[in-house]
Amino acid sequence: MESTGGIQASLSGRYATALFELAKNSKQIDAVEASLGTVRQALAESADFTALTSNPAIPRDAAGRAVAAVAAMLGLDALTTKFLGVLAENRRLRDLPAIIRAYRALAAEHRGEVTAEVASAHALTDTQIADLKQALRQRVGRDVSVDLSVDPSLLGGLVVKIGSQMIDSSIKTRLNTLAHAMKG
Repeated sequence: MESTGGIQASLSGRYATALFELAKNSKQIDAVEASLGTVRQALAESADFTALTSNPAIPRDAAGRAVAAVAAMLGLDALTTKFLGVLAENRRLRDLPAIIRAYRALAAEHRGEVTAEVASAHALTDTQIADLKQALRQRVGRDVSVDLSVDPSLLGGLVVKIGSQMIDSSIKTRLNTLAHAMKG
């Protein structure tokens, strides 16, 4: 469980581990993971929510009330809602993306999966995601959960990180390699 030790080393990892342990003890791992996925999507889609979580000038009580309202609007489970309140109180809402990644890694490890961080130039379809999971499963010999993100600067292709291993098939990298080779 080397990866768990690595996760626990960071502050966001400690928060994620605490949330994971609470979720495990109350048999809500999947519900919390789904709620955190909803939070992650809200962060990606709402500049206002991102500003709320990253602006240190917002007083703790106001941030707490705001995240409680957002949690209710998003239909988050009670444990995740309470956790967001703790983050607001401790002024750690800015760490949400890292906490979510760490929690997902802990949940995947608990299920016996390995987590792959996948960046693509465009959003992947459900079929593409299923094909990618299958290809990664064949490569690593275990079930793989994917943590997807979109990075338009890649132009095309994928960048996949599994632990310390990286597979970069992006057009951006290929162009950079070609440009470097042409410089001689």
